Amino acid sequence: MTAAASKYVWSHKHLLGLEHLTAEDIRFILQTARGFEGVSTRSVKKVPALRGKVVVNLFFEPSTRTKSSFYLAASRLSADTLDFSASGSSLSKGETVVDTARNIEAMGVDVIVVRHKQSGVPQLLAESVACSVVNAGDGAHEHPTQALLDMYTMGQRLNRPDFDFSGLNVAIVGDIAHSRVARSNIHGLQKLGANVLLVGPPTLVPRTFEALGCEVHHDLDAVLSRIDVANMLRVQFERITSQAFPSVREYATVFGLSAPRLAKMKKDVLVMHPGPINRGLEIESAVADGPNSAILQQVANGLAVRMAVLFLVHGAQYMNAEGENDE
Repeated sequence: MTAAASKYVWSHKHLLGLEHLTAEDIRFILQTARGFEGVSTRSVKKVPALRGKVVVNLFFEPSTRTKSSFYLAASRLSADTLDFSASGSSLSKGETVVDTARNIEAMGVDVIVVRHKQSGVPQLLAESVACSVVNAGDGAHEHPTQALLDMYTMGQRLNRPDFDFSGLNVAIVGDIAHSRVARSNIHGLQKLGANVLLVGPPTLVPRTFEALGCEVHHDLDAVLSRIDVANMLRVQFERITSQAFPSVREYATVFGLSAPRLAKMKKDVLVMHPGPINRGLEIESAVADGPNSAILQQVANGLAVRMAVLFLVHGAQYMNAEGENDE
């Protein structure tokens, strides 16, 4: 570790996105996650880092992987955990999201993990409560921990322990327009040196994304040979308000990652997917379950990454107790 790196101190009380983090911030989270990686393989899968603390999952959208991952991450840090469901709550009686969060915080909560269909809700809560707030996905804005676990997995599989992705071509394929995962990955990957290619139909990958420094392509076959990492996104039918492509069959034919397409790519290309997978649409089962796939490894790595995030943001509350906290 260099002298400069040894002076780094994490100071962010919240994790609301990757857009405003530095490359050093991102690497520090990923390096911290490496320290928690082995916890899941122990006979006793717990460490006392957050013993006596309370973490709440405040989810206003359905979730399986992310919600379960945060729950397990908090439990393995020895925190008390609470799952909140919007259905049947006081929200149905007219209570605001901020009032809900404040009432939950009043019970002695230390970290609120929030997912919401509206962009900006985590930022609003961070400005309204005293505890830490972690964004578990807000609208089409950001999903920072998914991008972090994606990058952590890349570092593992591509043997880049320092998470320097210089020279890598990372293709994000599919529904970019509605994807908070894509936006967080764009911010994070570029800061770590990767070249990001966005691939999909013009309706889902508009040229406006070039303003973020990405390459935009509407022909997957034209870039197959360049790709080092292919991150295949789910088509978010629930967010698409008009017909984005002629048919599901045509989308799979033009943009799906099939075995014949995989054969035209680099032999060691890394295949990823944030889930849930629409098998036969974004990706064929033979590819999703094949040796190039890191999909299950992504899920496993989500635990270590989310443990690191909960540990760091909670610790920052006390480091910055007498001063103004960063995001």
